[in-house]
Amino acid sequence: MSKKTKKFKTEVQQLLDLVIHSLYSKKEIYLRELISNASDAIDRARFEALTDSSLLDGDEDWKIKIHTDKDERTITISDNGIGMSPEEVESNIGTIANSGTKNFLSELKKSKDGDNAEFIGQFGVGFYASFMVADKVTLVTKRAGSSEAVKWVSNGGGSYSMEEATKESRGTEVTLHLRPEMDEYMDEWKIRGTVKEYSDYISCPIVMDITRKEKKDGEEEVETITEETLNSMKAIWKKAKSDISDEEYNEFYKHVSHDYAEPMKVIHFVAEGVTEFRALLYIPTQAPADLFMPNRNHGLHLYVKNVFIGDNIEALLPDYLRFVSGVVDSSDLPLNVSREMLQDDIVIKRIRKSLVGKILGALSEVMNKDSKKYLEFYQQFGQVLKEGVHSDFENADKLKDLLLFASTKSEDNKPVTLKDYVERMPENQKEIYYLAGKSIDATKNSPHLEAFKQKDFEVLFFVDPIDEWVAQRLTEYDGKTLKAIDRGEIELNSDDEKKQKEEEVKKSREEYGDLLKAMETQLDKSVKEVRVSTRLTDSACCLVADENGMNANMERILRSMNQEVPESLRILEINPDHPLTARMKKLFEENNKSEQLSDYIELLYDQALISEGSQVKNPLRFTKLLSTLMVDG
Repeated sequence: MSKKTKKFKTEVQQLLDLVIHSLYSKKEIYLRELISNASDAIDRARFEALTDSSLLDGDEDWKIKIHTDKDERTITISDNGIGMSPEEVESNIGTIANSGTKNFLSELKKSKDGDNAEFIGQFGVGFYASFMVADKVTLVTKRAGSSEAVKWVSNGGGSYSMEEATKESRGTEVTLHLRPEMDEYMDEWKIRGTVKEYSDYISCPIVMDITRKEKKDGEEEVETITEETLNSMKAIWKKAKSDISDEEYNEFYKHVSHDYAEPMKVIHFVAEGVTEFRALLYIPTQAPADLFMPNRNHGLHLYVKNVFIGDNIEALLPDYLRFVSGVVDSSDLPLNVSREMLQDDIVIKRIRKSLVGKILGALSEVMNKDSKKYLEFYQQFGQVLKEGVHSDFENADKLKDLLLFASTKSEDNKPVTLKDYVERMPENQKEIYYLAGKSIDATKNSPHLEAFKQKDFEVLFFVDPIDEWVAQRLTEYDGKTLKAIDRGEIELNSDDEKKQKEEEVKKSREEYGDLLKAMETQLDKSVKEVRVSTRLTDSACCLVADENGMNANMERILRSMNQEVPESLRILEINPDHPLTARMKKLFEENNKSEQLSDYIELLYDQALISEGSQVKNPLRFTKLLSTLMVDG
């Protein structure tokens, strides 16, 4: 392999410029990231060796070594892990993070806090933290089972070089050529402190040659060099909770999640019984940038009998809990378990059930003990949690209790639970009412709410796009049926009021029957039916979907997803007590073929479209008709 020099992609160059030239207060983050990469490489070597022991080549003395050379002003981090082939170097180092890079740049530019350098790992670009302290980085690596080694070099400018190298054993060594002002990072105390703070839990030894001068029996000082282990190597999830500090929990969270903020909740437990395992789970404070990306990595780290099996094990958690990170350590699974086997393994299914129960229980505990903290969590992850209502039948009831919705009675748009809603329902209210829309402000001004306000019936606002799908599963709560107020007929009256209301509606239908038929004839391609409304008190009209029909909000969502939306005609309801209805009746009686009546009918329909948040079909004609009406009075 001859030496090749290549240019970085544009996004990568922008990233490097930010990392190199921005002032961060925690530059020691670079060492945490390189140690984390080395630890991952060793874990992968252990795992691949389960099926191919020849990869070990007689070397099972796993370790990560830190070496400093003050004369050369270098720090080298080496490991005997899986190593990389030239193609893997090109893919993993040369192009950085692929889709994650743009998101990282966006988040980094928005950030005003220098400490946020910590979130570099969240986007898979941790290796490049090296350039916070180095003006040149050299990487030499050799893939286990290969005879070919490769050398990668960059000064953080616009390019990097790759060439064939000589390396006797597998693994990777990264050498940082420090900038002049970064000499303190070669000091023993600095390295010890950084490893202790960030990497004490790494399961393999992190070693360093320590030089000491000793004086024995009055002789001259003798210089000794001893390889010392800098980390405790005790897996944090195997320690007793009482022996772990909040700082230790937080640092391990940053290691497994690559998040820079502290977790919202730590769940650490040992399961005993039919299936025994240990778990350390974290519920984050804020959503990662790739939460809704289809190719995101998510899932837990899995260990079996102290052997790392893999990270991002999706089988351990349902997709709607993809924001949870952490570790599961089981002794009941075989060491040769594969990702494909995990999907159907009975032990994994038991572990999964236990984990879901613990997580939902922890969220319930936060909700009941600290509503403000739960609201902050829900604002970040509520939409994801709602996916479970649609997909997880076993835990649907638990999930329903965790849902929050704004409502007509929530102060400052502060959301309420379904339990809160049911507890304050009037005795004569039989159903839980909701209205879907694109925003709280738009929904709270809907004409569909008028009769409910008059009755003092609370209405929930379903304003997240996923709420339309949630509503398909969330059909009841505590024995009360959920009812969309923009679909089908609405009956809000008590038994005593019902008969009187029926008589009023019957009278209105008789009074306006001919007008309604004329409106249906003119709007036959736009509406399914025109009828007298029982839900309007102030507005002149509104559009209503069939009981199982598609409303305007669902149509908007599908179109935003570039989905083909089938034609769905809605029902136009008119308010028999509105002056405009009486005016149109008078025009109809004077001349049921008049152009003015036709214009009024068209304007009324356009008004209904605007009220539901839809666009009128001919905006230019609408404005002309409205202008003419305003001029004529």
